[in-house]
Amino acid sequence: MSEENLGSARLLVFRVGTLACAAEVDLVREILPRLPTTRIPGAPSVVAGLVNVRGTLVTVVEGWRALGQGPPSSAPSRASDSSPHLSSAADQGRPGSTIILELGRDGDNGGSRLIGLTVDEVTDMLAGGDATLEDRKGLPGVDPTLVRAVGRRNGELFIVLDVAALLGPILTT
Repeated sequence: MSEENLGSARLLVFRVGTLACAAEVDLVREILPRLPTTRIPGAPSVVAGLVNVRGTLVTVVEGWRALGQGPPSSAPSRASDSSPHLSSAADQGRPGSTIILELGRDGDNGGSRLIGLTVDEVTDMLAGGDATLEDRKGLPGVDPTLVRAVGRRNGELFIVLDVAALLGPILTT
């Protein structure tokens, strides 16, 4: 979707730590409770692991790591995990959601790919016109290349993520 059409987009708003974020609803396949993951040996630390979603293996990315935020208070350290295959028991019982996103649908010759993004809370869904979107400049603490716009609704700010820029490099590692 182009920058010009972003104002009419439907957005899913969620929280990663203290950061309010949004993604285009068209990219969201489903929202699931936070799922226990199976770690992938040698994967970057941003990758939580794999989950089985109705027979399809989906790579799950830790939202807080991908966005460069501090770890949640209950985030396990990968070095302290005792099981080489499953995430820690604390991770399995941790609250939050896994948003399953479908990337590469827009005429990409490689086809689409599912990827999960862990978030602390899904808070809202906005239709075009429910929020005002502003330029992405001047947003402290977030890499501006990952932000398509800054939204404001009821006096609260949120960032509209460029999901392809955020997750694309992870898919190619």
